[in-house]
Amino acid sequence: MQFNQVPTGAIKTFGEFGIPYQVGEADIELPDGDILVNITLIESGEQEKYRLSKLLNDPNAE
Repeated sequence: MQFNQVPTGAIKTFGEFGIPYQVGEADIELPDGDILVNITLIESGEQEKYRLSKLLNDPNAE
């Protein structure tokens, strides 16, 4: 994984029918090579961290 793969600003959903979230900046690289990325849940404004490998597989929100 590389930090330049983070689609900062994109709106995605957790899976096909999940809730939407906005992708933030990369946070830290994990020992397994994955990267934790800051995300903001659109509905609640809650901020979380999410693995880049999972984020890249989530669809863009419509």
